Amino acid sequence: MTAALALAAEEYLSWLAVERGRSANTIAAYRRDLTGYQAWLVMAGLDLQTVRPDDVGRYLRELGATGRSPATVARVTASVRQLHRFLLDDGRRGDDPSADVEAPKVPAGIPKPLGEAEVLALIDSVTGDDPVARRDRAVLELLYATGMRVSELCGLSLADLDIDEGLARVLGKGSKERLVPFGRAATRALLEWFAPGGRPALVPGRWARRGDAEAVFLGRRGGRLGRQHVWLILQEYGERCGFADRLSPHVLRHSCATHLLDHGADLRVVQELLGHASIATTQVYTKVSQEQLFRAYRSAHPRAVRR
Repeated sequence: MTAALALAAEEYLSWLAVERGRSANTIAAYRRDLTGYQAWLVMAGLDLQTVRPDDVGRYLRELGATGRSPATVARVTASVRQLHRFLLDDGRRGDDPSADVEAPKVPAGIPKPLGEAEVLALIDSVTGDDPVARRDRAVLELLYATGMRVSELCGLSLADLDIDEGLARVLGKGSKERLVPFGRAATRALLEWFAPGGRPALVPGRWARRGDAEAVFLGRRGGRLGRQHVWLILQEYGERCGFADRLSPHVLRHSCATHLLDHGADLRVVQELLGHASIATTQVYTKVSQEQLFRAYRSAHPRAVRR
């Protein structure tokens, strides 16, 4: 059984949720990181008041030595730093033992989107007209059309959709709302899902949880569709197409952004669509487009072949 977090850490998490508006998923990630940090402190005979800079550095080095990825260690470093910064600002400590600890450098990864033909093959692999097939088709179309995160898709309620205008109101990171458009293909899939034989066929005699009645997407038992279920949906159809190992909800998000840029969309427009706080986050997709350009050039230009 996991030990309870120290009161100071719990108050820090509450501050993140209430004052900074961090999402439940973000709070859960911080809780996991800080629980591991606290467990290490206890084994070392330390606590949040007695830990020193050398101790914090040793903990993070040991974390990396256990095989954790640089990205994981960097995330834990950020969690620990922010906790100690909170304790300093709140007057609970007179110093910050994590201030000079450096996080490992995380290689900048370039997302690997699906090709346009692969996305079409994925959507076309959903066959049949039963309620589940209609739902799965609408899920894939909407993910690709909007580039929304899987948590945003699962959180959609009926009032968030304006099918006539082709708009969805999305609640993103930090509880920030944004409007995202979707086109004819997604509209058609949603209309089929909402028609008799689609969503109405999965509505239960009695709703199990508050809020399920307003959910756009339902599971087989009538509850709000969860993130894990969306992963399973993608894996099922990815296996049919032969690229399940490269497929995830985030890959469809990457694909949406990359294909928009390939067809001339402005970078700022894509930033707004995806809900990125910084344009730098969106710029990674321009690297993908450049890679595709270079690859096409090398394969097509008669003087580009290197011997």
